[in-house]
Amino acid sequence: MSDYEYPASLTHDLNRAELLNHLQNRLDDARFQHCLRVEETARTLAKRFGADVDRAGLAGLFHDYAKQIPVADYKRVIMEDGFDPDLLNYGRGVWHGLVGTWFIQTEVGLTDKLVLQAIERHTTGDPEMTLLDQIIFVADFIEPARTLDAEVAARKAAQTDMRQASYIELKNTLQYLIAEDKIVYPKTLLTYNAFIPKEG
Repeated sequence: MSDYEYPASLTHDLNRAELLNHLQNRLDDARFQHCLRVEETARTLAKRFGADVDRAGLAGLFHDYAKQIPVADYKRVIMEDGFDPDLLNYGRGVWHGLVGTWFIQTEVGLTDKLVLQAIERHTTGDPEMTLLDQIIFVADFIEPARTLDAEVAARKAAQTDMRQASYIELKNTLQYLIAEDKIVYPKTLLTYNAFIPKEG
């Protein structure tokens, strides 16, 4: 893995060692290594499609910062800090994007709106996902340790078409949630409908 230094304007003057220290304080080693792989994948995709490489890398690096925060802490933040109380019906699979950015801002100090939006949207998608949003959404799904059939198919699609790669991931997510009798976050279904390939 390369050791990327990010512009001070994106990190509020934190250097890479300080950024990684924040991550390691919140994540076990397996999740930390996953974040490094997503960072690398996001930077590669950003170069391929002409997106902002530093924003993509930083969002990839921090996308799972809040993945292992205790459920009780999430519930407290949702109830006390102005989040939609309906979020209490979901779990960390949704929260670590939509609510996770609260922890990133308050604990790390990252405030770039585009980076935070990409992190927010990586768990649920959004019908209006930007290219940067799609890059983080897909990079999480296709980083090198991912080997399931849908992940391989999305990786291949991401050679040429981010919308198609995003669609493959959305379809796989919905199939998994339905097969496991799990609740579907409404925006994920709206995102699937927005990204389904149109005929003609």
